Amino acid sequence: MKKITKSKNSISNVSVAIFFGIEALIILLKVFGMINLTLLVVGTLIAVLLAAAIRIADQWEKAVVLRLGKFKGLKGPGLFFIIPIIDRIDKYVDQRVRVTDFTAEETLTKDTVPVNVDAVVYWTVWDVEKTALEVQDYVTAVYYIAQTGLRDIIGKHELADLLQNREKIGEALQIALDEHTNPWGITCQTVGIKDIVIPSALADAMSKQAQAERERQARIILGTAETEISEKFKQASENYHNNPVALQLRGMNMLFEGLKEKGSLVIVPSSALESMNLGAIGGLTALAEQHEEKANND
Repeated sequence: MKKITKSKNSISNVSVAIFFGIEALIILLKVFGMINLTLLVVGTLIAVLLAAAIRIADQWEKAVVLRLGKFKGLKGPGLFFIIPIIDRIDKYVDQRVRVTDFTAEETLTKDTVPVNVDAVVYWTVWDVEKTALEVQDYVTAVYYIAQTGLRDIIGKHELADLLQNREKIGEALQIALDEHTNPWGITCQTVGIKDIVIPSALADAMSKQAQAERERQARIILGTAETEISEKFKQASENYHNNPVALQLRGMNMLFEGLKEKGSLVIVPSSALESMNLGAIGGLTALAEQHEEKANND
């Protein structure tokens, strides 16, 4: 777990500056004989108390003030004062949106598949008083409640669900976390599933299954295409059956398309040539090609 809390000095820089300023003034007055030793001691105590009374909270913070151990109130942001010795600052609570990474390792899904899931939760403190009074270490509490909730969610879903519906899983986990953290004055805004790691052996098996499924689909598509082609050929044969002229024109077109390719060899039965009168046409085509090649060579 990442520690996202930061320690804050109980004495601010302003308090230190005021203390040394007053102390320097007192010492200066003592040097010139304007005050005696008693006033020097009293002045020093006053400087210490004044410095201890001045506190500063950042713009995004609230300070939790306890008076003789009881909750007194919230102070800040900015400059505020407390009563030294009687009051104390228990903590400064950051009210910005925070990010906590958490993970569930070797957790079984509903179909008994061990997975490692990495997730992230975005949360914020909306009620500082509840957060200070209801939970001791709210940062750690959010981390562990998120981790526990993630394990529960994984156990209720199958692996295919986890892989295909990450957003829905995150929304369900966010709702579950809110139910636990709202009484603490904390709200979980968004939960995102970053990564789902499955065993390598299972990944290989799933890859082979996907490949086999793609091959099956390819064969189905090829078979469907063959069926459609045969149907078209059947329709064409019916059209040519009672129309020999159309069949002859089709044969001439196919032969012409073959002769257009240079260097191609087309073998046609002599009976077909005689029936379609293609001998003369083929000779004229070859003669034209020879003239063209001769012109190019010249």
